[in-house]
Amino acid sequence: MSAVIEQTIETYGIDNWGAGYFGVNRKGNLIVRASENDNHSADVKEIIEDLKKRGINPPILLRFPQLLVGQIRKLQSAFRKSIKEFEYSGSHMCVFPMKVNQNRAVIEEYLREGTRYNFGLEAGSKAELYAGLAMDQSEDSLLVLNGFKDKEFIELAFTGAQAGKNVVIVIEKLSELDHTLKLAEELANERPGAKLPMVGVRVKLYSKGSGKWEKSGGEAAKFGLTTTEILEVIRRLQEAGKTEMLTLLHFHIGSQLTDIKRIKNAMKEAARTYAKIHKMNIPIQYLDVGGGMAVDYDGSKTAFESSANYNAREFANDVVYVIKTVCDDENVPHPTIIQESGRYLSAYHAILVTNVQDEIETVVEDITTPITLEVNDTQVVKELYDLRETINVKNHREYYHDALEHREELFQMFNLGLISLEDKGKGEVLFWDVCEKADEYAQQKKYVSEEFDELRRLLSTKYLANFSVFRSMPDNWALEQLFPIIPIHRLNKKPTEYATLCDITCDSDGIFEKFVDLHDVKPVLELHKLIKDEPYYLAMLLVGAYQEVMGNNHNLFGVPHEAHIHIGEDGHIIKKVIHGATLGDSLATVRFDATQLHDQFRRIVQQRIKDGELTSKDGHQLIEFYESQIDSYTYLSPNGS
Repeated sequence: MSAVIEQTIETYGIDNWGAGYFGVNRKGNLIVRASENDNHSADVKEIIEDLKKRGINPPILLRFPQLLVGQIRKLQSAFRKSIKEFEYSGSHMCVFPMKVNQNRAVIEEYLREGTRYNFGLEAGSKAELYAGLAMDQSEDSLLVLNGFKDKEFIELAFTGAQAGKNVVIVIEKLSELDHTLKLAEELANERPGAKLPMVGVRVKLYSKGSGKWEKSGGEAAKFGLTTTEILEVIRRLQEAGKTEMLTLLHFHIGSQLTDIKRIKNAMKEAARTYAKIHKMNIPIQYLDVGGGMAVDYDGSKTAFESSANYNAREFANDVVYVIKTVCDDENVPHPTIIQESGRYLSAYHAILVTNVQDEIETVVEDITTPITLEVNDTQVVKELYDLRETINVKNHREYYHDALEHREELFQMFNLGLISLEDKGKGEVLFWDVCEKADEYAQQKKYVSEEFDELRRLLSTKYLANFSVFRSMPDNWALEQLFPIIPIHRLNKKPTEYATLCDITCDSDGIFEKFVDLHDVKPVLELHKLIKDEPYYLAMLLVGAYQEVMGNNHNLFGVPHEAHIHIGEDGHIIKKVIHGATLGDSLATVRFDATQLHDQFRRIVQQRIKDGELTSKDGHQLIEFYESQIDSYTYLSPNGS
C-alpha cells in the first residue's frame, strides 16, 4: 500500500470508525468488505459506475446486507463468550426495534440471520406490530411490544399470540393492563386453552444513561412505571389469577449510550428489581436491557456523544457479570437477557453516495488580475496591501488582527461615502489575501488557536452535494450527529482542498460544517479539487440506523435510488435496484394529484393559446414537457445536464 493511501486512511479515520468493514484499494477507491476478517470486497466506485450504466444516478443508497449479518454475529458471539466465561446459566436473545429501520429488506435480512439465534422483533406502534406479525420468526423468539397502547393495539397483540407468536405486551400505563386482563378473560371464556400474550413491565430506573439521549432514563423519563405502579400491576395480576402472564422486566436508559459506567449502574438497579419481583413468586424469566448500545461514529473510543468507550465484548461482559452477581446474591435464577440494540446492528450496512454538483463561491474572490497599489489609493487600502506583502510566520497573528481592524475601517468609510465601490472591492480582496496567508502560517504551528480554526472554516471551499440532509441524514441537522464522510475515489491522491458541504435544499441549515476527527470535531473536510467534466463522489457512511425512517420531505426531495449489493469472490453483485422518488411520488405525499395538476396546467396554457399569446404548437409542446416531468427524479441531474 502506498504512503499516500496510508495517509488517506489516517486522514479520514477509516480504521478508527470502520469496524473492519471499510478500506481503500490500490486504485484509490473506497471498498466495502463482506465481514471484518474477510478478504472479499466490493469497489464502491465500480458499483456506482455499473449503476450509472443502468441509468441510476446519485444520490444512491447502497445497502450491504452482509454487514448487517456481520453485526448480528459480532453481538451474538460477544454474549456467547461472556455467558461461557462467567458461567451464566441464562441465555441471550435480541429483538430488533423496527423503529430503527422499518425497511422490509432490512427486517427480512435481520430475521434471516437472526433466526439462527432466536432473535426476534420489537414493535412500538400498531403499524409496526401489523408488519411484525406477518414476519417469519423462530418459534422461541419474542415479539416485544413497547410504547403506548390502546385497546385495538392490544387486540392485535392477542391475535399474534393466537397465531403462535411469543408476544410480550410491555405495560407502560395501568390502563393497558386493564385492557389486557379483560381480553384475556374474554378469550378464556370463548376459547379455553387459547394461547395468551405474555406481559412485561417497563421500570422507570433512577439511573440515567449518557450522551444526547440520557433523558430517556431517570425518574423524569417519558416511559416506565414507578416501583409503586409495578407493585400495583402485580397486585392486579394476582387478583385476576394471571401472575403467570408476567414474564419480562424491561428498562431503557437511552440511545447511543456513550459511557459504560452508566450502563453498569443501570444494570445493577434493573437486576435487583428483577430479583425482588422473582422472589414474590412471579414466574418472570426475561430481563430486557433495552437498546442504546452505541456506534463509534468518530472512532475516538471515548464517551463523546458520537462515540463509545466500550466495544461489544466489554458491553456483554458487564451486562452478564452484573446480572449474574446480583442474581446470585439474591439466590434467584439467571434470566434470559433480551437486548434491543438496533443502532449497533443496522448502522454500518447502508451508505449514501452522492455527487458534488458544483462549487459555491466563497468569501475569497477569484481575481485573475493581480492587485497592485496605485498612487491615489486610499490609506486603508495601502495599509492592507502592506500587510499582505510583509506577513510571515512570526507576525501572522498580529497582522491578522490588524487586517480585521482595517476591514472594519473600510466598511465604515464606505458607509459614510468616503471611498468608492472600487476602493471597497480592492480592500476586500487584499483583506482575504492576508487571511489566506495568516491561515497558511497558523496551520504550521503545533497548536492552532480557535480563531484560526474559525478562519479556516470561512476560507474553506463550499461543495454543493446532490442530496438533502433533511431526507437522508436528519440526525446531522437536528442533533448534530456526526457521520463519516469520505470520497469514494482519488484516495491515492492527497486532498488539497478544505471544504464544507451544502445540500441542494433551499434552507440555510442544509449544510455540513462539523466532521469526524479522532481527537476533535473538524470544521472542514479534506477533499480534492474538482476537475471540470469529471464526477466527484462522496460517501456518507454508517447511515443505516434511523436516518431513512426519520428523513422528511423538505423541498419535496424524496427517497433516493436504492441498490442492494452482495459482495462475492469476484467483487460485487447488484442484487436489486429500487428507483427513488419521482416528482409525482413526492407530490402525492402532500396530497397533490398528478391528473389534477395536468388538467389545471392544460387550462392555463390553453387560455394563453386562446388569447393569442402562444401558438397551438408551442402550447402543446409546453404541456407535453410539463407532463413528462412527473416521472423524473427529484434530485439534480449529473453536472446539471
